[in-house]
Amino acid sequence: MKAIIAVPATLALVYRAYLHKSLTPLGIFTAALTAAAHAVHPWNLPFVLLCVFFLAGTRVTKVKAYVKAGLTLSSQGSGGGEGPRTHVQVLANSLMASFFSLLHAYQLRMRHDAVVSQRQVPDGSFCYSWGGDLLVVGIIANYAAVCADTFSSELGILSRSTPRLITSLSLRKVPRGTNGGVTLWGLVAGLIGSTIIVSSSLLFLPMCGGDTKGRVGGGDSWTVGQKATFAWGLCLWGALGSVLDSFLGGWLQKSVRDVRSGKIVEGDGGLRVLTSSNAKPPSPESVDKVTADAKAKLLHGEGSHAVEKQGSVADPYDPKDKHRGSHFGDLKPTRVTESGFDLLDNNDVNFLMAFTMSVGAIVLAGWYWGVPLNDILKA
Repeated sequence: MKAIIAVPATLALVYRAYLHKSLTPLGIFTAALTAAAHAVHPWNLPFVLLCVFFLAGTRVTKVKAYVKAGLTLSSQGSGGGEGPRTHVQVLANSLMASFFSLLHAYQLRMRHDAVVSQRQVPDGSFCYSWGGDLLVVGIIANYAAVCADTFSSELGILSRSTPRLITSLSLRKVPRGTNGGVTLWGLVAGLIGSTIIVSSSLLFLPMCGGDTKGRVGGGDSWTVGQKATFAWGLCLWGALGSVLDSFLGGWLQKSVRDVRSGKIVEGDGGLRVLTSSNAKPPSPESVDKVTADAKAKLLHGEGSHAVEKQGSVADPYDPKDKHRGSHFGDLKPTRVTESGFDLLDNNDVNFLMAFTMSVGAIVLAGWYWGVPLNDILKA
């Protein structure tokens, strides 16, 4: 991409992120480096997809933000909703695309050197042909999947229907914001997000046309059927990314529910949320001993060996017991696990999904086009 376009565009994105507090300071720095990695590519496509994902993702995050803030809780005790994204979240969504973009830029450079310096006819093309470079499919698939996941998460939570846990055999209902909770509107929103990325790809992808046929580094023009297959295949594949993210989140990421409000607790920056679900409440005897010690301090040592009567107290949580202590609400955990295993945090899940969908798209496209994977970097 030309520097005269890339530099002002990157500065504009950085300024917008700072102005709207979309990213943390370190997140802004990481996003600038990511933009530079995309701008190295001679095509405009990778940089455009990064910009479209950033602008579309931050826009849907702001949709009814005041409503979404009341649907979940923050781990810090305030209202929920998405805060400024961190550098880890930036990398989780764009690291694979950056890697594939740099690889493809290197591939095009080798192809150029083969023509200019060595006077050889390259196997590949400088434009994008049907059955062309697989790395391009990985770049598009990455952003289609992460954009679909963002749209599904940010808009699906606003659905009027109650989410259902996709990893549950009974598809039980779960609170809004639960990892693995899906709604029909959330799935549709994911398809919309994927379509936005793929539509942008069709506009900026330098497809081979009639003017490139027969030229060195050229290729045959695309048919209408090939364009439709390419577009719909990537749209559906990207939408499946949000479904995969729901399965991974429902299985591998712990969702924490606040007992008092019934709302899901979200970790800042996509990090884990601590719970006390594994902690055992103290026994009645230990509670009575603590109470006696507290009374002893108040009485200046009197009753230091006293222990409250325990005869009729069988269950400290029994609401019918009028003589129970004031510790009733303090013995049970206020945060419990709603679903999932505590193996990954939200950033880990997002990266695993992006990795799987981008690499999976390359493998699937290679199989469909009959392109061996060992030719992925052919000049």
